[in-house]
Amino acid sequence: MKTMIVGGAGFVGSHLSEALLGVGHDVTVVDNLLTGRESNIRQLLGDPNFCFVRRDAITPITASEMAEWGEGIERIYYLASPASPDDYFAWPVETLLVNSAGVYNFLQLAERNHARFLLTSTSEAYGDPLVHPQPETYWGNVNPVGPRSCYDEGKRFAESMTMAFVRNRTVDGRIVRIFNTYGPRMKANDGRVVSNFIYNSIKGKSLVIYGDGSYTRSFCYVSDLVRGLQTVMEADSDIATGEVFNLGNPDEHTILEFAKNILRLTGADVRINFEPARTDDPTRRKPDITKVQTRLGWKPQVMLEEGLNKTIEWFKIQQL
Repeated sequence: MKTMIVGGAGFVGSHLSEALLGVGHDVTVVDNLLTGRESNIRQLLGDPNFCFVRRDAITPITASEMAEWGEGIERIYYLASPASPDDYFAWPVETLLVNSAGVYNFLQLAERNHARFLLTSTSEAYGDPLVHPQPETYWGNVNPVGPRSCYDEGKRFAESMTMAFVRNRTVDGRIVRIFNTYGPRMKANDGRVVSNFIYNSIKGKSLVIYGDGSYTRSFCYVSDLVRGLQTVMEADSDIATGEVFNLGNPDEHTILEFAKNILRLTGADVRINFEPARTDDPTRRKPDITKVQTRLGWKPQVMLEEGLNKTIEWFKIQQL
């Protein structure tokens, strides 16, 4: 199976690359390394079934590129986009473009190759939700001009573009909305709560909570997410084409509770400081995974403490 992962040098994409190589796929990773890192895929570079193409997804694919690495692709996983608040605050225009022009370019590639296309969208498509937990049928509560809108609305546009190709261009497209995911290869202190808390704990720095700590999140370990992506991609077309699936762990925790868990597991003795809540930051987030569980049989398997211990050990080994 010839598979392409756009954004494959990122946190999730590198784990997906390993998993697909492990089951016999020929994997081509396309990444401009804006937020991805070559160190995430360094161990794969010597594999004869792996190819790394450093380029920007928003650049149209040329005929020579098509001949060199785009011909015969059967699966396209589109993971390209800054995903942490710090990253999309730093690169808002790039975030919008990779979720519009970039998605368009690789949907065209899918169309030319009759390849399946899986778009990784986000729980941020629901905004600050008024429905809890969030099912795929909920349309969301998004501020279209707020500071997070480059990501929220970028992903919503990407979903719309994918569905236009499904309805009018006969592409076999599927959409997943990813909820908070964590695990090894997260960037240290990148603005996401798991990496920030673990990094600060190891470094003996205070943990910072935005708001009063009552906001909630639901955390999914990366191996569960990768298995979910593969499950949706390989599901029969009559079940998955043109469908949206939530992927996440419905085990919900307050941020304050989560911070205390990190301190307990790391053994750190540091303060928890509170700062004003960020604009448009969702107050509650929990996926309703009924659809993917009943239709495709997927559910998370890694318990939070197990996953956190693996992630903490990885951060310690990095000697950051």
